[in-house]
Amino acid sequence: MLGIIDHGDIREIRLARPPVNALNPELLGAVRDAVLAAPADGVRGLILSGGPKVFSAGLDVPFLVGLDREALNAAWGVFFEAAQALAQSPIPVVAAIGGHSPAGGCVLALCCDYRVMARGPFRIGLNEVEVGLVVPEGIQHLMKRLVGPARAERLMVAGAMVESEQALALGMVDQLAEPDEVAQHAREWLEALLAKPSKAMLATREIARADLRQALTDPQRIRLDHFLDAWFEPETQAVLRAVVARLKGG
Repeated sequence: MLGIIDHGDIREIRLARPPVNALNPELLGAVRDAVLAAPADGVRGLILSGGPKVFSAGLDVPFLVGLDREALNAAWGVFFEAAQALAQSPIPVVAAIGGHSPAGGCVLALCCDYRVMARGPFRIGLNEVEVGLVVPEGIQHLMKRLVGPARAERLMVAGAMVESEQALALGMVDQLAEPDEVAQHAREWLEALLAKPSKAMLATREIARADLRQALTDPQRIRLDHFLDAWFEPETQAVLRAVVARLKGG
């Protein structure tokens, strides 16, 4: 489910769950564990990459929709653990977004220090509203800190997905590259950062990212029980099952 590629002291963690890197607990747990293990291996920077056309299609809805509340709580818990691992990583992490990145895929990218996205007709965004889901305040904060509160509100309330050029203009991503050069540019950015005086850079980074870490670890800002209540609302269930039927039909 993961590919691990070492480039000297930079490690690339590649999502590898074809066809669209749908995020299930096994994959998310592997991401969490790989991020947490990297510093002890002497790794100084991480790249989180995905497929060539789809970085990650987000949470595995067909899997999740069949779970009872207890199992669903555990599955979403692993998702937030993976996001927290990225947000709290003591070493820098770059998202190499080689294609589409909706919902959960976007969340993982927003948790990283820097985002390089493929140039072209690829889209990214928090489109949870489109499938009847609430975006928790802690997740909303990830978007707000990049694009500003007003723009974030417009995007999230509408469940908007924007193409790469607009994502760059909004500040949702930091750099565009040709699809086959995304990971290379991510590595180049990391190499330049890691050339800085290490202690000063890492200490400054820790201070700068404190708000991000707090947003994902404060239970009151995630309110998982409230999210699960909304998941089992009849309207949400109808939309989710329609999504599943459409995916199976495709």
